Amino acid sequence: MNAPVRPADLSSASISLPIEGMTCASCVGRVERALKAIPGVETVSANLATERASITTNAPVDRSKLVGAVENAGYSVPAAFSAPASSIELSVEGMTCASCIGRVERALKAVPGVTQASVNLATERATIEGSADSGALIAAIEQAGYGATVIGKAVNAGGQDDTAEQAEKKETERRELKRDFTIAAVLTAPVFVLEMGSHLIPGVHGAIDATIGMQWSWYIQFALTTLVLFVPGIRFYEKGLPALWRLGPDMNSLVAVGTLAAYGYSLVATFAPAFLPPGTINVYFEAAAVIVTLILLGRLLEARAKGRTSEAIKRLVGLQAKTARVRRDGKTVDLPIASVAAGDIIEVRPGERIPVDGEVTEGESYVDESMITGEPIPVSKALGSEVVGGTVNQKGAFAFRATAVGGNTVLSQIIRMVEEAQGSKLPIQAMVDKVTMWFVPAVMAVAALTFAAWLYFGPSPALTFALVNAVAVLIIACPCAMGLATPTSVMVGTGRGAELGVLFRKGEALQLLKDSKVVAVDKTGTLTEGKPALTDLELAIGFDRKAVLGLVAAVEAKSEHPIARAIVEAAHNEGLELPMVSGFESVTGFGVKATVDGKPIEIGADRYMAELGHDVAGFATVAERLANEGKSPLYAAIGGKLAAIIAVADPIKETTPPAIRALHDLGLKVAMITGDNARTAKAIAARLGIDEVVAEVLPDGKVEAVRRLKSQYGKVAFVGDGINDAPALAEADVGLAIGTGTDIAIEAAEVVLMSGSLQGVPNAIALSKATIGNIRQNLFWAFAYNTALIPVAAGVLFPAFGILLSPVFAAGAMALSSVFVLGNALRLRRFKVAH
Repeated sequence: MNAPVRPADLSSASISLPIEGMTCASCVGRVERALKAIPGVETVSANLATERASITTNAPVDRSKLVGAVENAGYSVPAAFSAPASSIELSVEGMTCASCIGRVERALKAVPGVTQASVNLATERATIEGSADSGALIAAIEQAGYGATVIGKAVNAGGQDDTAEQAEKKETERRELKRDFTIAAVLTAPVFVLEMGSHLIPGVHGAIDATIGMQWSWYIQFALTTLVLFVPGIRFYEKGLPALWRLGPDMNSLVAVGTLAAYGYSLVATFAPAFLPPGTINVYFEAAAVIVTLILLGRLLEARAKGRTSEAIKRLVGLQAKTARVRRDGKTVDLPIASVAAGDIIEVRPGERIPVDGEVTEGESYVDESMITGEPIPVSKALGSEVVGGTVNQKGAFAFRATAVGGNTVLSQIIRMVEEAQGSKLPIQAMVDKVTMWFVPAVMAVAALTFAAWLYFGPSPALTFALVNAVAVLIIACPCAMGLATPTSVMVGTGRGAELGVLFRKGEALQLLKDSKVVAVDKTGTLTEGKPALTDLELAIGFDRKAVLGLVAAVEAKSEHPIARAIVEAAHNEGLELPMVSGFESVTGFGVKATVDGKPIEIGADRYMAELGHDVAGFATVAERLANEGKSPLYAAIGGKLAAIIAVADPIKETTPPAIRALHDLGLKVAMITGDNARTAKAIAARLGIDEVVAEVLPDGKVEAVRRLKSQYGKVAFVGDGINDAPALAEADVGLAIGTGTDIAIEAAEVVLMSGSLQGVPNAIALSKATIGNIRQNLFWAFAYNTALIPVAAGVLFPAFGILLSPVFAAGAMALSSVFVLGNALRLRRFKVAH
């Protein structure tokens, strides 16, 4: 990597407020005093010339309070001011299904100052844009029946964010679920044997009747089921019943109503059978206990699978070194990573992980950067080279100056980017949200209709049939799988992308990228290395390569031309010593000449050689080939004889040809948009098999070219790396920035290719297709499952086939659906890149 990715610091607590009505210095002072009086405001700087106040805060501040303070001081703030809204991220506790998402989002959007709220079931996080105070947001979530805490986006000085803390919290939840499931299973087993044993094993019914008696069997089932429901199963009632009272039922409500119905009916049958019609006296303690146990098992499996979806983040966090060997006060000491400051000189020994970003000051080595870029080949590092924290040194030893520490390192920025992409909501999720908003109330209505239909039209005992089928509908219809279908695939897909060096800065790009019809690429720095290099040196008979290159480079060292610098660099790379030069002269329009070791050296175009009397016909074949490749040949004459033909060009990256082939294999057209001359551009396009060329365009011309491609072919993905590519990156449907490019290009793009290789483009598109395909499979399963099984649970197959769905099997099927969706999403972890 030539330049680390530096996305904007997302932890900055600063607000820029436009102010109207300030006319003098006293106005400035009045505005500053008014704003400083607001709790949470740390510093204020009002500027009369720009008519803005720059405010930094040390605590959440509602922007409406800032506006109010300005207005009370006698000034005004434009209604549609352009200051960026703050973003708050909350960890939300207690969400269990898709309907919870809509409920939390509606509660958040109702808070004054909130402009946008997005909730993710898989990450259990809510991202809120706007000026609302975090306390008001948490209160709104609690009022909706859930819990919430603020997640600090800022990475601390040690480069660690709260990921470890969140992971520990999740692990605690998993331990509690495992404990509760174990208790429920132990207590449920005897209940299941006592009630269902007689159906499975002949003679069990008689054995129970002859020993403890059927009534005592029911008493034992009552005691054990009561413990199951109100010890490990109490979570369903603590969440579900209040949600029901608030007229916002969720999955917990379905479980609570279903199990309490079976439990309540069994209580009456056990202790007050006289209240039930003849023929309906039976107990369903085992149904209530088994339902709770199976759903706890499903939750446990779900929690374990969710943990695996975020393993990419855990691995990225694990790349961060814990200590660094720092030179301080003439000594080398091991310090915690949090104590490293920018400017420190840090020593790295063979095999060690580089602790922070920096620039090599002494020594040389090769560094494995595959964790960051996805590229397996170690990269050479020498004096002046940039190194990235989290990468692994190979066999050499070196020292480097720290240039970025803590939250400013490339790795910390990557972790933050991946977390944001994982928490984002894809357009495809909007349809799911609309359905699930009404899903649970609709299920409860279907259950009520089922109960009524069986009670009035069902066979005897009608009350029993009505109860069993209504409970089955409530249990099987839980929309957990719907809520998990999209976010789990996004989490795994973006995480896998990060491991491959493809960073989705915005989750929406995952969905949009797969629909691309054309991939438009900038030439310089994207298809090519981005700087001139000596590509061809063909010799006349009797001349030695090293001797010719050394003499030519010695003369060109006196020139400032980029072509000259490329020749000199080639000589240095081959370890050549350049001899002394005298009599250097630039011949305008022709070339250069000088004397080296008493020999005249002339370097220039074919017309210069003709003027000197040299016949270049011997190099005609080579010259024609170079021309076809878009290269302008130079000739060198040494000691009065034509010695060589030379070409300097921006060489094509080794990874470019296979990347173009991979894009074609994906059925995409490839277009090249460049400011270079048309001849060179067309020559490169012909060599690479590029379908369309737009040459000799300025930056605004690139934007126009992208618009034309969009109108002609459809969705366009643009790949670039320079400042002049930023407008085109923003104009394209999806912008992909080469990670070795400029900050401006990276900020304008939705996807960052960390390796700097064009191969990342087909990888990103293939991953997009795989992820969206995975989401569609999940959604099909989730919706098809509910569409097919709710009618079965309601008993529609009973009149024709005599088939009913037991609530116990309904609970098992419901748990299985969520586990299936999560398991399917986890398949994306095995996504392989194209070769």
